[in-house]
Amino acid sequence: MSNNRSGVFFGGLMLGATIGALTGLLVAPRTGRETRQLLKKSANALPELAEDLSTSVQIQADRLSTSAMKNWDETLDRLREAIADGIEASQQESQALKRQNFVHTHNVVSRQVENSDPVAQQHIDS
Repeated sequence: MSNNRSGVFFGGLMLGATIGALTGLLVAPRTGRETRQLLKKSANALPELAEDLSTSVQIQADRLSTSAMKNWDETLDRLREAIADGIEASQQESQALKRQNFVHTHNVVSRQVENSDPVAQQHIDS
């Protein structure tokens, strides 16, 4: 985040310096010819200034992109772990419910057998 702020700061600094220089030239007590020569020199320097600014912005964008990709990868890793933990917990809960259902069914069947006639009980016991 601080890299992005520094890029914006330097971009603003360059823009402010350019505007300040042009304003200073226009209000300076020089002759028209001298002012035009200074403006011409300044205009000739603008492409270099724009290139420097563009390079600075590109560097900041690359840093931001790298940082965003790193954060994205970390988020995906945490998400994968959370999903795996959720699947494991779900499987454990399913197994526990199956065991409870088995015990409950066994108890119900045992009670039914106990309440049934003795001939059926002997048949089941043997």
